[in-house]
Amino acid sequence: MARDRVMDFDKALELFEPVLGFEVHVELNTKTKMFSAAPNGFGDAPNTNISPVCLGLPGSLPVVNEQAVRYSISLGLALGCSIAPMSRFARKNYFYPDLAKNYQISQFDEPIAFEGQVDVELADGSVRTIPIERAHMEEDAGKLTHVGGATGRIQGAEYSLVDYNRAGVPLVEIVTKPIFGAEHQAPELAKAYVATIRDIVIALGISDARMERGNLRCDANVSLRPRGQEKLGTRTETKNVNSLRSVERAVRYEIQRQAAILADGGTITQETRHWHEDTGTTSAGRPKSDADDYRYFPEPDLLPVVPSPELIEELRAALPEAPAIRRRRLKETWGFTDLEFQDVANGGLIAEVELTIAAGASPQAARKWWTGEISRLANVNGVEATSLVSPENVAALARLVDAGTLTDKLARQVLEGVTAGEGTPEEVVEKRGLAVVSDDGALVAAIDEALAAQPDVLAKIQDGKVQAAGAVIGAVMKAMRGQADAARVRELILERAGQA
Repeated sequence: MARDRVMDFDKALELFEPVLGFEVHVELNTKTKMFSAAPNGFGDAPNTNISPVCLGLPGSLPVVNEQAVRYSISLGLALGCSIAPMSRFARKNYFYPDLAKNYQISQFDEPIAFEGQVDVELADGSVRTIPIERAHMEEDAGKLTHVGGATGRIQGAEYSLVDYNRAGVPLVEIVTKPIFGAEHQAPELAKAYVATIRDIVIALGISDARMERGNLRCDANVSLRPRGQEKLGTRTETKNVNSLRSVERAVRYEIQRQAAILADGGTITQETRHWHEDTGTTSAGRPKSDADDYRYFPEPDLLPVVPSPELIEELRAALPEAPAIRRRRLKETWGFTDLEFQDVANGGLIAEVELTIAAGASPQAARKWWTGEISRLANVNGVEATSLVSPENVAALARLVDAGTLTDKLARQVLEGVTAGEGTPEEVVEKRGLAVVSDDGALVAAIDEALAAQPDVLAKIQDGKVQAAGAVIGAVMKAMRGQADAARVRELILERAGQA
């Protein structure tokens, strides 16, 4: 696939104003699906979490999931939206190979929540208010697996497999109004907005929000208009971007790609685009349909949703604190400096650090591991840090270090084992034999051997030049394969040299 020509980002922003829009899809973690009693679970064998409704079998009728409605209202309220006194489901007609009935039950002109806004904090501490047009309920589609070919996409595949387990999973789609004035911060704002939505749904407890699993996905709309022009440009929609890093990169790439086309006198095609993580590029999908093309009409098998004022106020009273307020509280509670907290926030790791602390780690240990070694491994592998290891395992790793079972160096080896799927930190320590040697007898034997091999160093230590012990420490650590506490080794060396 030939790469598109792109323009330098700064040059693109000199010529054009970017206008953004986001559609974030949030899978709700209800026990059952949106319109049937089929289980809502991840990772089960293909086509096991299904029912006649999921498969669109003749005579099957949908029934609205009450918990999904409650979750949707809570999310709408958290986004500052008004809740519709009555909302209605509609059929969205489209060729869906992964929805057996060949239409999606969604909401069209009568969404459950509308007209809201959410504050998003950027790395420089500035806050942008993002206008929300609507949040509506719908069902997810199934999953296609394309077999054969080099890319895993339908182009070049020999055949495709369909798994209907995800078909019918409850979704809320959050749609923004056009976002103006982002300028050079457009890619960062995209990432920060999706991170804020992720923080909100996690705080509400309504979604697992695991982007690598597709629990939360973003469609990023980008258009450019020449400086000084009022008319909006033609937009593209990069579909189903499933990591914070990718959202940022996709928006940047689309700005650069569209700018190059427009500067050459070309036109932008209104279309969906696919994001390619490996190349950092987008490619054309299908021409983007407008609402008329979906032939929406009211779903005849479902009554309107009419939440009582009492229910709305009950859910409003149960809302957690707003993300910006929560961040300020956590920063103070954890005792982080502005820079330390910003490192956590910029990495989209606030929820992970909070869960790690709740699992028993100290705030500094949680911050160190998530923003340090875990983020390094994520960058090396081109994935989100949150997909590599659970907060519970990070807390367990920190406990092993605090207990003296592991040094930081050994802990990094254990972390590699955990991320490779070898088990919990405790299991990796056992399998790899990585625990610190705590037997003073074994350490003394190694020290005596090292001192015997370096009599001049021993003499220096005995003369009071205790810094010379560093050479012996290095030899002992090598002999113990790094599985010794350097501080304890130093104490024992000074004891053996009569300098304790």
